Amino acid sequence: MKMKTPLFKVLTCFIIGCLVVNINAQKVNPIVVSVDKPEAGIKPTMWGVFFEDINFAADGGIYAELVKNRSFEFYKSRTGWKVDVASKDSSHFLILNRGLLNEANPRFARVTIKEGSGKFGITNSGFRGMGIKQNIQYNFSVLASLPPESNIILRVELLTEKGEKIGETSLSPRGKDWKKYEASFVASKSDLRSSLRIWFEGTGTIDFDMVSLFPGDTWKGRPNGLRADLVQLLADLKPGFIRFPGGCIVEGYDLSTRYQWKNTIGNVENRHLIVNRWNTEFRHRPAPDYYQSFGLGFYEYFLLAEDIGAEPLPILNCGMACQFNSAELVPLDQLDPYIQDALDLIEFANGSSETKWGKIRSQMGHPAPFNMKYLGIGNEQWGPQYFERYSLFEKAVNAKYPDINLVSGTGPQPDDELFKSAVESLKTLKPQLVDEHYYRPPKWFRDNAARYDNYDRNSFKIFAGEFAAQSFYTGSPDNKNNWECALSEAAFMTGLERNADVVNMVSYAPLFAHVDAWQWTPDLIWFDNLKSYGTANYYVQKLFSTNKGTNALDILQENKPLTGQQGLYASAVIDKKSGEIILKIVNTSADVQSKSILLQTAKKINSKALITVLKNEKLSTFNSIDSPELIKPVDKEMQIKGKNIEIALDPYSLTVLRIKMN
Repeated sequence: MKMKTPLFKVLTCFIIGCLVVNINAQKVNPIVVSVDKPEAGIKPTMWGVFFEDINFAADGGIYAELVKNRSFEFYKSRTGWKVDVASKDSSHFLILNRGLLNEANPRFARVTIKEGSGKFGITNSGFRGMGIKQNIQYNFSVLASLPPESNIILRVELLTEKGEKIGETSLSPRGKDWKKYEASFVASKSDLRSSLRIWFEGTGTIDFDMVSLFPGDTWKGRPNGLRADLVQLLADLKPGFIRFPGGCIVEGYDLSTRYQWKNTIGNVENRHLIVNRWNTEFRHRPAPDYYQSFGLGFYEYFLLAEDIGAEPLPILNCGMACQFNSAELVPLDQLDPYIQDALDLIEFANGSSETKWGKIRSQMGHPAPFNMKYLGIGNEQWGPQYFERYSLFEKAVNAKYPDINLVSGTGPQPDDELFKSAVESLKTLKPQLVDEHYYRPPKWFRDNAARYDNYDRNSFKIFAGEFAAQSFYTGSPDNKNNWECALSEAAFMTGLERNADVVNMVSYAPLFAHVDAWQWTPDLIWFDNLKSYGTANYYVQKLFSTNKGTNALDILQENKPLTGQQGLYASAVIDKKSGEIILKIVNTSADVQSKSILLQTAKKINSKALITVLKNEKLSTFNSIDSPELIKPVDKEMQIKGKNIEIALDPYSLTVLRIKMN
């Protein structure tokens, strides 16, 4: 009598058989990398960063000044300040306006103390508090003027959020002439949200301005410089370029609040503060205390680019304000001052110390030129008004500085009717680079990994100047830098790298965001007053930018690029300088995928390779200020035999494989 085979055994055999067939199919159809046939050269500028003063990225962020409204130039001139009176007296705290005597910085403060009235104090709250670090030196300074009969001492204190004194010093200004007075002290304790209090003791009147407090541990130890941890995060990306100062702030809400680079250079006390256009941009995220002091100005941007080894890419206003807001524009017959600003900027960046603007750069401390090669005309503008203005800039710049690469744009969308119209206009103008922006759901990025595969190779080159996958609507607290967004961006970026002959520059946007003072989400790097961290998106950018290579390679399966088949995306490059093959493979599926990779090359392959994996099993996971390393790359060594590589690709992962050739 025959026994019937149990059903579970039949199912088990069936499943095992399917797995074997699937594995064998994968091995029959390996991923093939054409190592000995390098394709397009990859520009040194391929992967860069885009800085915009949004989310308190400059004042309150990378610019290390701790005092808010230090020159009393905010619309509400006492913003950031409050009065602390030790006794009932007739002391006065007034704001005076010099008007035309000092147009860049007209306001200053005056404190008057009558004899016997006691001391008088004011406190500055900083940018959502002041981040103070134990055992770090803090440098206080103030511009002051006193009549001869005044006898006033300044007692300067740092107070924790709970009111504990953690640092103090004093100053005794004397003399009617305006003069800078400085004093330093070391903090005895760390605190996230400290404040600065100044007691005025004695009798008489004191006028003061530019009240300032900087930490001593700035980037490269530069006095009044940049916040070191934030710059280090940028430097670690090894970006090929830095685009600045934006973004929408270039346009301004209207032309009166547009970014004017000439107002951002020279002595900081003479830089003309203006309101930041993100001050009231979003009703659900108002920031009435958001201004631009321009302590971080164009000179500092150029210096930052030089420090981190990035090409500077400044963007200038083209005579148009934000078209979403005022849609204000300057008439064509009044455009000359805007064009002259562009010509003068090139001279400031590249001219000798004998030129007018080169001399100013030299006097600021940089005699050598910055060797600027790129210049953007307008930001995210659209329509015929933009292109007729761009053409006038192009004519003037090309006539005087033909080596400057000009960047034009296609508007805010990557595929609407305005975009299509812009592309047709740009075919006539033929700029060196065209800026495209992509703010879309994660699926859009996965679906568009082949966007440039069939692009016209005789057309203009692409600058993917702003992109970020959106998990929710922009500006929402729920619009997170989650792993699905970062992984989808990685899939899209394999397509950009594969088409490096077309795509010459790429940057995520926005760059920075203060956890307590943001307006826009998501963002690449988040920080509070003491700490900072890279998002999952940051690590995706870093893995691409630090594994750039010199030439793209074909990486194919069944003679096709990997653009989503079985949830896989891939790009490959060769680094001729180091003699390495670098593969980037994105697995967007929930399954482990075992793959065979065939390296088609006559060269010998080292038996050891470096594999870096960025992954998380939950697509909703994201890094935070309290858990900054939930998603972070992990490196390990991998043994390989010959030119056939067997690899298991983890679910929801970006894998980077560096293979040395002998």
